Amino acid sequence: MTRLRAALPLLLLVVAGVVLFASGALDRLNPEQLVAHQGELHAQIASHPWLSRLAYIGLLTLAMATGIPGTVIIIFAGGFAFGVLEGTTWSSIGLTLGSLILFLASRYAFGAGSRHPPALVARLHHGFEKHPVSYTLFLRFVPVSPFGLITVCLAWLRCPLWLFVGATWLGGTVALIFETSIGAGLGHALRESDRIGLGLFLHREVLLPLGAIALLALVPLLIGRFTRRRRQQQG
Repeated sequence: MTRLRAALPLLLLVVAGVVLFASGALDRLNPEQLVAHQGELHAQIASHPWLSRLAYIGLLTLAMATGIPGTVIIIFAGGFAFGVLEGTTWSSIGLTLGSLILFLASRYAFGAGSRHPPALVARLHHGFEKHPVSYTLFLRFVPVSPFGLITVCLAWLRCPLWLFVGATWLGGTVALIFETSIGAGLGHALRESDRIGLGLFLHREVLLPLGAIALLALVPLLIGRFTRRRRQQQG
């Protein structure tokens, strides 16, 4: 009963994520829907500026807290609706709040941890134990795994709250700049061509942030190769 009570907040988040994903709410944020209703969307934002921004932050917070797939679609929509600067700002707030909720629920559920953690946690434990600050920042800056999964792993590792919040905000915002730029770039490209297709991704406003994210994703591979070479040289 005690374990069930501890796991209840995390279970409720999982249920909320399933309901949100099954409701089809995220389908309304895909590029085709945004283009089809962009006039109505921007009219609503102009009519209810703060309510629309709070609604966006709330939706992203819920998505991040539940760890559902497809949160990047919400971030793209934020760039499409609000532009790079505003979209990144509101997305950063939603991402940090949602990740904090998931982190606290996970840490409460896990308690003092387990002698037999999941495989991914076990792999991360060695690096985290040696250099907790730099390792946490690395995990947040570099997309080695889904954002929500890393949040749960850091909760299992008993990452200090101040370090988690700081690294999540800083590392998450860096990635958000590129992701929001893609959404804003798609909006600009769609206003010019008004057609959905692969050609949209060849526009400079979309191609540059896509390239930046691709380079960011290569960082773990480069670091791993560099580390292996150093070990071979030392051995």
